[in-house]
Amino acid sequence: MEYSYPLNLDWSTEEIAIVINFYQAVEKAYETGIDASEIKAKYSDFKQVVRSIGEEKSLGREFEKASGYSAYRVMQLVKNATTSKIKMQP
Repeated sequence: MEYSYPLNLDWSTEEIAIVINFYQAVEKAYETGIDASEIKAKYSDFKQVVRSIGEEKSLGREFEKASGYSAYRVMQLVKNATTSKIKMQP
């Protein structure tokens, strides 16, 4: 798939890398599966950059529109997970 990640151009290079790492973790949850602890850590870092719920929702909608992957659904599954590995069903 070819698409652009939704980013804020006011972020530093390091912040952009953190946000991209989270998006890639969401992709991995759909494509191959990911350890819950890994995506929790990436989400925690993501929240240090994207602090507002409104901005998180807006970026999440843009990401889902571009990729077809829902960060919200992944994090809901992580929150309610009974296993250590997360694998989203298409």
